Amino acid sequence: MKSIKLAVIIMVLTAINAMGQNKNNNFEISKSIDIYNNVLRQLNMYYVDEINPAELNESAINAMLDGLDPYTVFIPESQIEDVKLMTTGEYGGIGSIIQYFEGKTQISEPYEGFPAAKAGLIPGDIFLEVNGIDVSGKMTNEVSELLKGTPGTTVKLKMQRPGEKEPFERELKREKIKIDDIPYSTVFDNGIGYAILSQFTKGCAKELKDVIVDMKKKHELKGFILDLRGNGGGLLNEAVEIVNMFVPKNKLVVYQKGKVREHNYNHYTQQEPLDLDIPLVILVNEGSASASEIVSGSIQDFDRGVIVGQRTFGKGLVQNILPMSYNTQIKVTVAHYYLPSNRCIQEIDYSKKNKKTADTLAKNDTLGRAFHTANGRVVYEGHGIQPDVKIEPTVASTITTHLYAKNLFFKYANKFHREHKSIKPAKEFQITDKIYDDFMQFVKDEGFTFTSQSEKEIKELVKVAKSEGYLEEIQPILDQAVDKIKEEKANDIINNRKEIEELLKIEIASRYYYQKGRIIATLDDDPELTKAFEVILNQEEYNNILKGTK
Repeated sequence: MKSIKLAVIIMVLTAINAMGQNKNNNFEISKSIDIYNNVLRQLNMYYVDEINPAELNESAINAMLDGLDPYTVFIPESQIEDVKLMTTGEYGGIGSIIQYFEGKTQISEPYEGFPAAKAGLIPGDIFLEVNGIDVSGKMTNEVSELLKGTPGTTVKLKMQRPGEKEPFERELKREKIKIDDIPYSTVFDNGIGYAILSQFTKGCAKELKDVIVDMKKKHELKGFILDLRGNGGGLLNEAVEIVNMFVPKNKLVVYQKGKVREHNYNHYTQQEPLDLDIPLVILVNEGSASASEIVSGSIQDFDRGVIVGQRTFGKGLVQNILPMSYNTQIKVTVAHYYLPSNRCIQEIDYSKKNKKTADTLAKNDTLGRAFHTANGRVVYEGHGIQPDVKIEPTVASTITTHLYAKNLFFKYANKFHREHKSIKPAKEFQITDKIYDDFMQFVKDEGFTFTSQSEKEIKELVKVAKSEGYLEEIQPILDQAVDKIKEEKANDIINNRKEIEELLKIEIASRYYYQKGRIIATLDDDPELTKAFEVILNQEEYNNILKGTK
């Protein structure tokens, strides 16, 4: 009886405290709004130049939200279409990735079958005018806004193609552009099914289910690989439906806890599963976030499949989009989500971000609290999803990094495309000695140079040695080192041919076979995919990983 009375007293005191806190917050909000209104009014009356209240207001809101987490953002009316793109994968436009390079916005990659590709626009084409508006030198976001619009409306473009003297014009009819959730799927010769899921937009779970059902009809699958590398997430319910394909009905996949009761929600599997037994591997990397982590993390917690790759991003926060006045919106972080083992995989505690240095907030390998999977394997909270089979990421050489940064793969692929009408299928296409020699000559003609890290270090050493009075004595040694580095640098493009030609092959393949060609060329030499094959085809290894005995 006493314990019941004590519990009631605690509940009452907690409620009173919450009411007091809420009352205090309401006063502070009213006070802050009053101060803000006065500041804006005084600026409007007395500031030496005319002010733009709308711009100042948006800046003030963004500065306020910057003190929270990076996912809580204000969405002005002009960006409503971008929100639609995030949730549906659809927008009205010409269907092309564009990029800004060397002071120009240009076509980076048109989507196959959409207006840009149908109009004959190719990578490298530079935007000069959009609907008569001069866009020379404008950034991609400015050009993108002009290209987007209601499907069925027209947009007039004036373009410049490198290698051609005169500009050309095209009139395109905008279409509803739907970015493929599954840009590529196949069944490999070894009998293993494979699908890339690029985003979690409305309907992606059904699309993936249809792909797997079709595979099972046509093939006797030995296993299935779901590639979530680079997938930054999307709709949570789609993630739950995907997990439901591989685990039984009425299983808790993820639950969310927030400050407001209606944001506390348990997400269970609702349907009968598609397949409970097929060997399953999920590929992840540091770009796999949010919904990707729900899928990979819950599959790991249920011991239903093996996770291969690198540690994921670590986003365990739930956002809701709330409507506001004047057709604006705000995306607010309303809860944390937790996986079946009760772990939260959120990487950074943003509530403490102002009390820590950037270094403290950066990713580290310190493990959080331990939790357990269905089979008793130990998993940890925070820091994303740790893969069951870790593959070290490939680190590009210095020369490859600089070639990529200076857009030379992109430029050469454009040149190659102009000079060759066709190539072999993406799966068969290879970089021959003739093509590689031509690329090396192209790089030379472009005047490509780069400073290696060794050269930078020697330059710093010269400064220090000079200040300490050692330079005269060690100068001959430094000169000899510099000469040797230059000699080695001259051979870098030959010594690093394997990784350079892989990127070259991918870029060239995309000129002829668009996004699918790029993907197919990428899979030709993929260490994570190779390991996934190995795990699935070795049933003993697969089972040992899931039992925690390996």
